[in-house]
Amino acid sequence: LELALRSAELMHRYRDHPMDLADATLLAVAEARDLRTVFTLDEHFSAYRLATRRYLHVLPN
Repeated sequence: LELALRSAELMHRYRDHPMDLADATLLAVAEARDLRTVFTLDEHFSAYRLATRRYLHVLPN
């Protein structure tokens, strides 16, 4: 439930950017698990930031 709520918050926060539920959930999981690297084919994902304002390392480059 916490990840779902955080995903909804992220979708609202990035409402001016193309963030769908999959993007929001991936970012929420990265925050919850303290991950700095994620795998996604979404080219725009590098625009998103963790709650700590840190950038994610997005694979593949």
